[in-house]
Amino acid sequence: MAEERLRRAAPRPKPEPDAAKVVDRVFVHDLVLDVEIGVYTNEKGVTQRVRFSVDVDVIPATRALEDDIGRAFDYDTIIKGIKTIIARGHINLVETLAEDLARHCLAHPRAASVKVMIEKLDKDPGAVGVEIVRSKGSA
Repeated sequence: MAEERLRRAAPRPKPEPDAAKVVDRVFVHDLVLDVEIGVYTNEKGVTQRVRFSVDVDVIPATRALEDDIGRAFDYDTIIKGIKTIIARGHINLVETLAEDLARHCLAHPRAASVKVMIEKLDKDPGAVGVEIVRSKGSA
């Protein structure tokens, strides 16, 4: 009986970290661009200041990146995606913009999940917007 109590009280070895849970993060925060966005008449044909904050969790490279940008998921991937999407023209919903950006980021083979926060800065009383979180298989 004493052995049983000792066995239960003994410290247990910590499990090995799960390699699938190890991620790196690439982000762009507080990028403000002029965007044609909105459903209301007064929002058509004009731009509004929109702030983007995007965090992408990426699977670490299985081999060395060898200091080569072509092998990395970098923040320019996010910025170019934002600019490409907004260059298509007027977008009605902030939610549509967020979903399109999440899909763009998750298309990269190393991207595991993404958090996209988009804020319209010119609406009263201040910033309004959306934040979404998506991962591979959910976008």
